[in-house]
Amino acid sequence: MSQLQEILKFNQKFVETGGYLDHRTDKFPFKKMVVFSCMDTRLTNLLPLALNLRNGDAKIIKNAGAVIMHPFGSVMRSIIVAVYELGAREVFVIGHKGCGMSTVNTMDLIAEMKNQGVSEETFRTLNYSGIDIKAWLHGFDCVEQSVRESVDKIKNHPLVPKYVLVHGLIMDSETGELELISNDNVSISNV
Repeated sequence: MSQLQEILKFNQKFVETGGYLDHRTDKFPFKKMVVFSCMDTRLTNLLPLALNLRNGDAKIIKNAGAVIMHPFGSVMRSIIVAVYELGAREVFVIGHKGCGMSTVNTMDLIAEMKNQGVSEETFRTLNYSGIDIKAWLHGFDCVEQSVRESVDKIKNHPLVPKYVLVHGLIMDSETGELELISNDNVSISNV
């Protein structure tokens, strides 16, 4: 059953009672920062609380695993717009412990797609088009390495200005504790 009716009912009351008033801000991130993190539901409220972020403080971008899949994909596009259009000066890549993308079994995922009606022909078409569905769906083996790779892709992107600071962290998805992995693309072990 869809949640749509419940959401619409709540939303009407939220607007009518002024529930939005304490959350008003503009499109510019007050703290001039971008947070790129995982879409894990455990981080929905925990991440902003653990970083002391209020509504309007940062641009928050999320995807499965906090992984940049393509240097000209939607994540990089969002970061670049945040820098040039919205004044962001720092990017925080935040992976987390216990991330499901570190254990995703692509063969099981593909089997489930087939069970739910995606045809063999569709997979052949994707393969013929040059899309390696297994690689595309694959997560990562090590969250620390994944964070480092995303930091590197941002820091070395030809459209990201050199003055933008890029940091890598790992969050404990239970406590919110942060572990610093890289500070402006400099390995902590090298500092």
